[in-house]
Amino acid sequence: MFYCPYEAMSEDPYRAEEPNSYIRVFHASPNAPAVDVYANDSLLVTNLSYKELSKYIPVLPGNYNIKVYPTGQTTNPVLSTDVYIPANSIFNVAVIGKLPDISLYTIPEPISAQNFGKACIRFIHLSPTAPAVDVTLSNGVKVFNNVGFKDITDYACIPSGTYAFNVIPTGTNNIVLSLSGIELLPNTYYTIYAVGDPAGGSKPLEAILVTEPR
Repeated sequence: MFYCPYEAMSEDPYRAEEPNSYIRVFHASPNAPAVDVYANDSLLVTNLSYKELSKYIPVLPGNYNIKVYPTGQTTNPVLSTDVYIPANSIFNVAVIGKLPDISLYTIPEPISAQNFGKACIRFIHLSPTAPAVDVTLSNGVKVFNNVGFKDITDYACIPSGTYAFNVIPTGTNNIVLSLSGIELLPNTYYTIYAVGDPAGGSKPLEAILVTEPR
């Protein structure tokens, strides 16, 4: 569930400015429970589980204090940090790392659609215990190289169609993840997120394909 308390989150709730920025929250911490997320002490997202993304939430630009609590709790947040949201922007706000050392990671998204007929895809590494990786097509063509934890690649814009991707630890030939039958539509942005805790064994390394509709 999510809320849209952007009026309450505004430093001046009486100003007439309309929200022109958007955020969505991504739970990418493999050992954290489901969480509630507050912005300036107003409930923003509730009961967000690992690997879940909230819907896009309109917000006014400005500074926000973000607190993350285990669902149902309102004391002793597991994370409290400040985030600045610029005007006319879109961000994925990800909870990353492992308890007790989790953090908030802001990931910018495109603010407008592209119209040149291709699909644009990028890769973001959010697994705190996985090594740097390469991403290839099923035919071995390398799309992204040596992507480490918290790295965000540029978008690769490719012809629309159905693809298969492999994730391979950099410097090896070992395929640790495969994504097949991935349909990429024209004029659409996508991100592949790597999440999990393969070293700890509690959550396997996984890849999540997320559409960024505009």
